[in-house]
Amino acid sequence: MVSISTVNWLFVSGLSFCLGGIAVLSFMPLSSDCICPLKNPFANSRDGEKAVLTVPTTAKSRQPHAHNAAIHKMAVLVPFRDRFEELLQFVPHLTEFLQRQGVAHHIFVLNQVDRFRFNRASLINVGFHFSNEVYDYIAMHDVDLLPRNDDLLYEYPSSLGPLHIAGPKLHPKYHYDNFVGGILLVRREHFKKMNGMSNQYWGWGLEDDEFFVRIRDAGLQVTRPQNIQTGINDTFSHIHNRHHRKRDTQKCFNQKEMTRKRDHNTGLDNVKYKILKIHELQMDGVDITVLNIQLECDINKTPWCDCSGTAAAASAVQT
Repeated sequence: MVSISTVNWLFVSGLSFCLGGIAVLSFMPLSSDCICPLKNPFANSRDGEKAVLTVPTTAKSRQPHAHNAAIHKMAVLVPFRDRFEELLQFVPHLTEFLQRQGVAHHIFVLNQVDRFRFNRASLINVGFHFSNEVYDYIAMHDVDLLPRNDDLLYEYPSSLGPLHIAGPKLHPKYHYDNFVGGILLVRREHFKKMNGMSNQYWGWGLEDDEFFVRIRDAGLQVTRPQNIQTGINDTFSHIHNRHHRKRDTQKCFNQKEMTRKRDHNTGLDNVKYKILKIHELQMDGVDITVLNIQLECDINKTPWCDCSGTAAAASAVQT
């Protein structure tokens, strides 16, 4: 079986090739003494005193998180592991799509580098922690789902609750009423009110269904785009190849029982992680931020983070 370090090395090689020789920071997980979240430059201004954010015009010193004077700023949070080919399509496509709408945004690739099973919800919690002082709403966005209809507006959600772009009448695969996966836009204050997402969902599936219950329990409603003239076959491009990358649907220990319940114990306030490296780079001329994230798992509480029983030991010695 190919090791994670080998896959990461291949990821770097492909990225270096595609950027045509531009110097690329390593994607290998490297420790750092201070990996800090983004800071709002206006947050520490005293009353009556206007802070000024100077934005250099040179490419070398560009500040991709400035967004000039946009009223609302969206952090596109993309949970990620070993999907480089899909990312190459996703970044330019979504950027052009959002530029046509004039949406101030930035793409954050939440790259899970530990050896535990993939945890989409925890990665989103980490991405929110990193970005929420600068960005006032998030798009929880699958890397393999590309919007095609320009009437799908990635606008600031209403006070009612999250805006589900990939609704069950539009998504190419999932059509049940409570589905909120694929692409979901959430206000900063609403995400905090719900305590983010559950951290119990290791492997593929069900974290969105639990999040729907959190939305309901917080007294919020899911809204969806109206008057969309396309349907399940032509609203999105779903570029996931299920034969090339099989979903991790394995259920082990008491996972099936525990993940069918509303999780009142974990969320945004207690996700355990380290950001090992932050990469600010360009992909097809688009500024993106890649966070190398090492999630932590308490195997006494969620042993299904490692069905094989070997990842915990491997993660402990990873550098």
